[in-house]
Amino acid sequence: MPDADATLRAGGVPDTARRVALLAHPAGHSVSPAMQRAAIDACGLDATYDAFDVPPAGLSAAVAALRRYPWWGANVTVPHKTVVVPWMDELSPAARRLGAVNTIVRRGARLIGDNTDLPGFARALAAVRSDLAGARIVVIGAGGAARAVVTALADAGATIALHNRGADRARALVGSLAVPRVALLPAAALADAVIGCDLLVQTTTVGMQGGPPGSPLPEGLLPEAGAVVDLVYRPAVTPLLAAALAAGLPVQNGLPMLVYQGALSFEAWTGVAAPVEAMGAAAEAALGGPGRGWSGLLAGGDRPRVG
Repeated sequence: MPDADATLRAGGVPDTARRVALLAHPAGHSVSPAMQRAAIDACGLDATYDAFDVPPAGLSAAVAALRRYPWWGANVTVPHKTVVVPWMDELSPAARRLGAVNTIVRRGARLIGDNTDLPGFARALAAVRSDLAGARIVVIGAGGAARAVVTALADAGATIALHNRGADRARALVGSLAVPRVALLPAAALADAVIGCDLLVQTTTVGMQGGPPGSPLPEGLLPEAGAVVDLVYRPAVTPLLAAALAAGLPVQNGLPMLVYQGALSFEAWTGVAAPVEAMGAAAEAALGGPGRGWSGLLAGGDRPRVG
């Protein structure tokens, strides 16, 4: 963004309105604007939510602009979640634990960095399994999403085996989080771990629209009886989820996590209880779905639907 200050100032918006930004690069694919605008409308708030494509070189100016104009705050997503941390005046416990910020809340002149991915994933996972103590879970991937997933699962008492194509990155993730009951899962042991797990969580971009095609697992490899969660939500049913559905396994995609983390961000900015159902319906509709059923857990044989 050549002039982030000019782009983010409140020009054209009534002085009484409060604003929220999405800082991303790229920003055009996000469904957060539709979801958050639905929440604003449902609650009758005088506010706006707009997505801004902010390349890395423009991030510092964009954050500075949040201090100068009448903003509630911002969402922060790829590739800025970790880079933005040093520019915060304060970090929430979740943001400090994860070393990443996905929500900025302005309090006067101060910017508070928060992370709602962790509780958002935990809330979404409750539909899959309410008691995770002692559960055997395989997590695929070691990127930003995996940080929140592994932390939430460890907090719930699960035993986690983390597999990533690049072992060094997985090792670095485990070391930086310092959470209990997490072990690295080498490729040679992947098949046995997946077959016997209670839950498989896929956190990479494999199978995502515009991402690497296919499934992150070898063909035919699935849990024998465990559930499968894929954090991709575009498309609603990835190749991994399609295979799990065909095998009769319960599955969930990434839309519930997206909605719940967005609802927590909305509440942090506004102090108003988030209209979660309206947000979920708007997000699903923005993805081309029917605008309902976004939080449902899919079981084998069910008609594929979002969530």
